[in-house]
Amino acid sequence: MEKLFDQVSESCSRIVTESYSTSFTLATKMLDSSIRQDIYNIYGFVRFADEIVDSFHDFNKEELLNLFELDLKKSIKDKISLNPILNSFQKTLNKYEIDYELVNSFLKSMKSDLNKKQYLSSEEFDEYVYGSADVVGLMCLKVFVKGDQKQYNDLKPYAMSLGSAFQKVNFLRDLKADHDGLNRSYFPNLDIDKFDEKSKTIILNEINNDFSHALKGIFLLPSSARFGVYTAYKYYLKLLNKLKNTNPLKIKSTRIRVPNYQKINVLARSYVRYRLNIL
Repeated sequence: MEKLFDQVSESCSRIVTESYSTSFTLATKMLDSSIRQDIYNIYGFVRFADEIVDSFHDFNKEELLNLFELDLKKSIKDKISLNPILNSFQKTLNKYEIDYELVNSFLKSMKSDLNKKQYLSSEEFDEYVYGSADVVGLMCLKVFVKGDQKQYNDLKPYAMSLGSAFQKVNFLRDLKADHDGLNRSYFPNLDIDKFDEKSKTIILNEINNDFSHALKGIFLLPSSARFGVYTAYKYYLKLLNKLKNTNPLKIKSTRIRVPNYQKINVLARSYVRYRLNIL
């Protein structure tokens, strides 16, 4: 029956992914079936941790996050958890020998969201982005290369750049929600009341540099992962271009989205390029 429990656990991680992110689900479905479930398992874990600090306002968030971390450590050691999300995540972590320091850095950034409201320096910002996004990309990379340490080391800088790009796009898109809903401001020295075309351009240039570097690494990924990651890259690039063409006042007042029909269009175009081997 343990096998059945593991299947149920993994189904929970897949459902979490499908429920919270249509774009990530779409990209994950483009991965080879041999690695797809492990990416669901990673997403389920990071999503639950993120939900604790972003959504559970009527509860003791710090207590919940600490308990979540304790349960995770125990599950990794025991190789089982009755929390299906942690059970599926520990399976992936142990299977690919993912360094716990990546998890530790992620949880450190989540903990900072409990109290820290503003990032005043590039160093603080970079540390937060590393923990909240880069390390998630590195966990996924360990799955993509199926534990091959040399490949992992070679591709690590590109995976970090992609994680950074994704996170910064999210920050720009969610400028209003983070500021008004969570009282947070991530970009260093950015006064949202004075957010204009000039400050937007500075952020866009930084994200473009991250994307340009990341793309080089996508071409080097194993074929089992390349199309899925490229799809996610193209989706976020679409979102970035939409932000580029959106007035700063609108970015400050609403959450910019890419409609589902445009996501499907991105997928179709990406697939054609992939089949023609012109990624």
